[in-house]
Amino acid sequence: MTPAIVVRDLVKRYGDLVAVNGVSFEVGDGEFFGILGPNGAGKTTTLEMIEGLREPDSGTVEILGQSPYPRNSALLSRIGVQLQASAFFERLTAREQISTFAALYDLPSTRSDELLEMVGLTDKAGTRTEKLSGGQAQRLAIACALIQDPQVVFLDEPSAALDPQARRNLWEVLREINSRGKTVVLTTHYMDEAENLCDRVAIMDAGEILRLGPPAELVRGLDAPVRISVEHGMLSEPAARQMLADLPGADVDRPDTVEEDISSIIITTTRPSPVLSELAARDALAGLQVRGATLEDVFLDLTGREYRA
Repeated sequence: MTPAIVVRDLVKRYGDLVAVNGVSFEVGDGEFFGILGPNGAGKTTTLEMIEGLREPDSGTVEILGQSPYPRNSALLSRIGVQLQASAFFERLTAREQISTFAALYDLPSTRSDELLEMVGLTDKAGTRTEKLSGGQAQRLAIACALIQDPQVVFLDEPSAALDPQARRNLWEVLREINSRGKTVVLTTHYMDEAENLCDRVAIMDAGEILRLGPPAELVRGLDAPVRISVEHGMLSEPAARQMLADLPGADVDRPDTVEEDISSIIITTTRPSPVLSELAARDALAGLQVRGATLEDVFLDLTGREYRA
């Protein structure tokens, strides 16, 4: 795949703090690429250097074969940026907002209605921006980032603080953008968002990339135990423990566990196949739920579970 973005040995320091420490990766043309990490991992700083908003201390960035810094006017019409916090012109409607952005690029205002339809805001065209909900404002910000029909789109935590319904709605907008052949680079704190949208993700911490690859490939590489739950009444906790003790192939380094909550017996195991077969033989599959590892498990395994403000 032809790279749309090439990042090599990117470094950014603020005094003694190394915010980005030797980051390198490529993003393919038309790829949906995610950058994940806890607070302070260096995601936004990395994105701002790629966008040409911040000067690297060392290293190189190329977007569509050109350097974005210092300010490269040849790239301005080819990239779209939605920042972590968006500010709109006061007292303008959604349509007027997009028309104003179009004027900044010497583009006709006729593109406004097309973009409003793309992001699902046609019915809000005459609504002033301060009256829009959080999800609607985020979609309008994305529409403004697309005004010049860019080849590469940068989105910095576009679904932050949105409710689940608004987030899912936004996902459909982002899929539509990517389906039109646009390269999309996304930072997010939501692992399910990255897992659903991204072709590949880079997991960052302390300014470095810890792991990079397709979400499913990263999850498979974790080799995490599987959680199996069945309804109460199908299997008692003592019976579950005895069942596990009788099954062959126990991992002494990662022993199976049994927990009980208000509605289920939960078995955590590294040998799900024989456990599921035995549950089926006991006719204990009612309410069965099987949960394997997710991208969140990979993230926590790499970055730790300590809370960071």
